[in-house]
Parts: sequence; structure tokens; C-alpha cells
Amino acid sequence: MRLFHRRAAKLSAVAAAFALTLTACSGGGSEQGSNDGGGSDAPAKDTITAQVAYAGLKFDPATTSGALALGANWHVTEGLYNLDMTTFEAYPALADGDPEKVSDTEYKVKLRSDAKFSTGDPVTAEDVVASFGKTTAEGTLYVSMLDFIDSMEAGDGEVTVKLAKPFPLVKERLSLVRVTPASATEEEMTAKPIGSGPWKYAEITEQVVKFEKNEHYNGPKPAIANNMVWNVNVDDTARVTAMQQGDTDVMENVPAKAFKTLEGSGAQIETVQGFNQAFVMFNTKNAPFDNPKVRQAVLYAIDVQKLIDNQMEGQAEAATSFLPKNFANYHEAKNVFTYDVEKAKALLAEAGVTTPISTTLYTTDHKWITDLAPQVKNNLAEIGINVDIQSMKSAALYPEITDKDDADYTMMMAPGDPSVFGNDPDLLMNWWYGDNVWTKQRSFWNGSDGYNQLHAAMDKAIAAEGDAQQQAWNECFDILSDEVPLYPLFHRKVSTAIKQDVFSEYKALGTTGLSFLDAKLK
Repeated sequence: MRLFHRRAAKLSAVAAAFALTLTACSGGGSEQGSNDGGGSDAPAKDTITAQVAYAGLKFDPATTSGALALGANWHVTEGLYNLDMTTFEAYPALADGDPEKVSDTEYKVKLRSDAKFSTGDPVTAEDVVASFGKTTAEGTLYVSMLDFIDSMEAGDGEVTVKLAKPFPLVKERLSLVRVTPASATEEEMTAKPIGSGPWKYAEITEQVVKFEKNEHYNGPKPAIANNMVWNVNVDDTARVTAMQQGDTDVMENVPAKAFKTLEGSGAQIETVQGFNQAFVMFNTKNAPFDNPKVRQAVLYAIDVQKLIDNQMEGQAEAATSFLPKNFANYHEAKNVFTYDVEKAKALLAEAGVTTPISTTLYTTDHKWITDLAPQVKNNLAEIGINVDIQSMKSAALYPEITDKDDADYTMMMAPGDPSVFGNDPDLLMNWWYGDNVWTKQRSFWNGSDGYNQLHAAMDKAIAAEGDAQQQAWNECFDILSDEVPLYPLFHRKVSTAIKQDVFSEYKALGTTGLSFLDAKLK
């Protein structure tokens, strides 16, 4: 019997995360996986091609936070449960049905019969337990999102999940643990993960990710083609050109200025409001930004609607809360940071701050973020905060500027989208405001009065149901709008280009990544 016990392993809650992807017959043989809806065994199209907007070579499902790796791993690896990324609803993947509730703090999950990895080796309960151990090992980014699980134990074709406290979203959170062979090393899984999903990796390079159909897959969502090729193009123009030429079936992250061009070349554009955002983060231990009124002043000083109209070409929604309006648990926050220079100046005066202030605003080098910086600089100058803009790659910015005990930066602006992991408020708030690297060594907000108030409200929400739960979530969103250690300027809309006459069904996502798991070919 294999047992993984989080407490016995003395796991850390610090998340080392960097800021938000063969010719054979299907093993499933289900009508869901046929391309014509008639249960045909052979895919009608040999290869699906895509243009993806994010790069990266760290694919280990237990540790990755990269948009490319996460999206790609959806197709190759499975959790006990997976999320439908268009609805965020959990469905059985490696599990056979829903969790069986033994008590408020214990569940049993039966494994899908005869599930196999793409190597042909059977998936065992021991593999599930080992994968849980890897995903919650010291320093991984998933720790704070799974800390309600005390231990996981392997049985005969099933696993027992024991909780540290009652938690209503067990099934949804188990989707974070993607199962790989217990014997696989971190190095092997970083380079080319092995999974039990409908696809398997054929090749992963800086330029391309190639998939082949997993002939051993026997789950509910078989591959719809023999092969799949994702061409990596972080440059917008390169992706648009490739899509325009007609050799690409789906393109990720379409810039608004290319909508008419691609529609004219025979593509359909699908736009979905998402959680993806540009946020401003403060070093809350560095005066004067240790005062919430000063942090609020910065947000009131930024003309967000002008950023959306000009730099974002209308493809975003100004933040009126931590969540976007289309999310189920949305509540308009106590403070809505509509552009108001006089209010910003008044808040600075209330905080006893005399201007001018000179500092550096760090940003990541994502083009859509650097495009925002000049206007933000001008807006802040209006209230006497003069900033020098310094842009860096995320891989350098976080370790060199923010992630150290003596960090002396004041502000940064960056993108993020933890909705790739799910959309429940507890998960989304734990990403940026949990007991992890974001609050301990980035915003330095951990342990403050505001932090403690937020987590008391979060604990109250996760233990409640119905209206009482929503009231507690509302309290959380109000606290965040008061404290703003890190806060969104706007939530982006995500646009996907889909070649016409290829799919009878394709669902665009409101988060980063592409999914072909529910697509159907014509």
C-alpha cells in the first residue's frame, strides 16, 4: 500500500511560481471521439495544426506554470478529474465516477478500468499517490491550492483522500494533480511528460510541439486526428501571417487589429471574456506604499478605460472587482478604481505623502504590457509620482527584483491568469494572496492585518454554502479593494481564430491555451 502524507513530509506552503501549454485506432472506440458523430474508428483528418502564442520548455505537470505547457498537458496527462476549460466543470478522467464520500474529511476515488499510459503500462493507484506527492512537494506552486488534503493512500484500484478540514471542492481541485508514472524522474517529465490522455508527445522543441494519438487511451475523449502540431510563435505578426496563409487550423491570442484580415482570409474569430489581467503589485513594506491609501491612489490615477480603448483596442473590461463580471461569484467591490486624479491626490494627502515621488515601475517584457507603460507613466506623473519604466523577462524580473527578503522595489506591472487551474474564488485568491511566494517575497503582504482579515473571510466562505458563502466572498472582494497589495487594472478578452470548414464543433477558451478535447471535425 502506497501512502503520501503531507504533514509527515513537512511540506512547505511557499510556491516558487513564475507569473500568468502515431497512426493507430482509438483505444476508446466511443462515439464521442468520432469525427463524424457516427462512431468511425479512423480519424478523417490526419493532422491538426495550431499557432500558439506562448513559449517554454518546462513541461513537468507537477511544477509547471507555463501557459504552453499547461495547455499542451491537458491533452497528454489526466487527473482523477479534469476541468472542461470552457465551463470549468469537473468531469471524471482517470476516475470512474464521482468521489465516494466516506465522511466530511475522507473520500474514496475508484480508478478507470484498464487505464494505461501511452507506454502501454497500466496506471495504478500508486502512480496517483506518487503524482500527488510530486505536485505538493516542497516549493511547488500547487501547495497552497491543495493544502486542504492531509494525505492520499493507494488501495486496490482506488485511492483514499483524507482532508485536513472539510472542503467542498475536492473533485475540482484534484484536477490539479496530473498523473504520470511513479518511476518517472523530474528531468524526464520536464522534457517530455508521459501521460494517459488521448495524445502523447512526439517532440517538444522551442519552435514546435508535436503530438501523436495515444493508441492505449480508453477514456471518454479520444483524439480526433492521428497527429497534432503546435507551432510556437510568440510574435503576433508571425502567427497572423501563418493563419492568413491557410495552413493553420486554429490560432491562439489574435490581436484585435488582425480580426478583419483573418476573417477576410476565411477564419472565424471567437472572443471570450476571461480572467487574464494586467495587474499592479506593490512592495507593501516599502514606504510610502506600505499605506493602502497610497496604493489606492496609484490605481485611481491610472486611466484604465483609455488603456483599454487605445492599447487594448477595446478587448478588455475595466476591473470593478477581483473577478470579471461574467464569473459566477462576481460582486462589485467596495472600491471601484475609476480614473479620478483629484481623489488620488486627496488619498496621498490623507496618507501624509508629499510629492513628487521618484521611483521605478518594473514590468514584464510582454508586448501588451510594455504597450501600457507609457500612458501609466504619464498618468502617475499627474499626481506627482514620477516613474522610470524598466522592463524585464519574467524569468529575470521575479528572481532578481522581487523574490528576495531585502527586495527594495516599489511597484511592478505584469500579466497573470491562474484561471488555467480553475475559476473558484478560493483558488484564484490563493494564487496571489495565499501563504506563498506572492505574499511572502513579492508583495510582502503576508501576516498583515489585511492579509489576516482576508483569510478569515476566505475560511468562512469555503465552509459556507449558498447566500452565506457569497456574502463571505463579497467580504473578500471588498477587503482586496481596500488593501490592493496586488490588483487588476482590467480583465482581458481572449480571441481565437478558427479555420472555417475544418471543425463541426470547436469551443474557444477565455483563458490562455488551446483545447481540442471536445472538438469535432467535419
